[in-house]
Amino acid sequence: MPRRHQRYQERPSRLDGAVVWTLDVPQGPEQPARSVLPDGCMDLIWTAGRLVVAGPDTHAFEVDPRNRGSCAAIRFAPGIAPVLLGVPAHELRDHRVELTALWPRGAVAALTGRLARSADSAATLEEFALARSADTGPPDPLTAAIAEGLRRGRSVASTAAEVGLGARQLHRRSLAAFGYGPKTLARILRLQRALALVRTGLPYADAACAAGCTDQAHLAREMRDLAGTTLGAYFAAGGAEANSDTPHLSGSSTTA
Repeated sequence: MPRRHQRYQERPSRLDGAVVWTLDVPQGPEQPARSVLPDGCMDLIWTAGRLVVAGPDTHAFEVDPRNRGSCAAIRFAPGIAPVLLGVPAHELRDHRVELTALWPRGAVAALTGRLARSADSAATLEEFALARSADTGPPDPLTAAIAEGLRRGRSVASTAAEVGLGARQLHRRSLAAFGYGPKTLARILRLQRALALVRTGLPYADAACAAGCTDQAHLAREMRDLAGTTLGAYFAAGGAEANSDTPHLSGSSTTA
């Protein structure tokens, strides 16, 4: 019998800057391990009756197929999740943390109860995020401007000047909002730009220059440092499908 592959789907959320996604893992033969590359985002994931927060990554996370189950989640663009969760991003950096470690158990139990009863857990998570955002308000406009500037490929110095912050202020705000300093976020977003360009069919060297790397060797170094692999190996393993096999759920759940 042929192996049934996991099915990943995503759609833009009604919450600005978020994506709703689901992963269906079929029963049967073990699925191959996959790596989740850093992208500056954070996720709230519903899986196996628990809610897990995936913090911002500084390196690739390998998802253990033995512990992966079907799930529904919402992925937040850089700077959004810390406002909704009330937790500085750097406290969750490179961690997968159950929501019960961050919020009162009663509040988490109420939400998990809604999800367990829901026929569409992804939509329920989205409704929760929308309601929570209405209570907390949007991220700091300066934070949003920092993320947008770096996403567009602006240098850290020009981004700081544009938002009117000194180097220390920019670093402090970035730690709380993104989980790491602006230089790290800029590197991660640049790598993601390059990978997206390669997926369109652009050669590695052209994608590297278009994304802001000095040359293909620079992109190769960033790939090794941030993703722990090479461009060839990544795309051979399925990286040509953007995010289709890389939801932000690792095989373990740890507190920060």
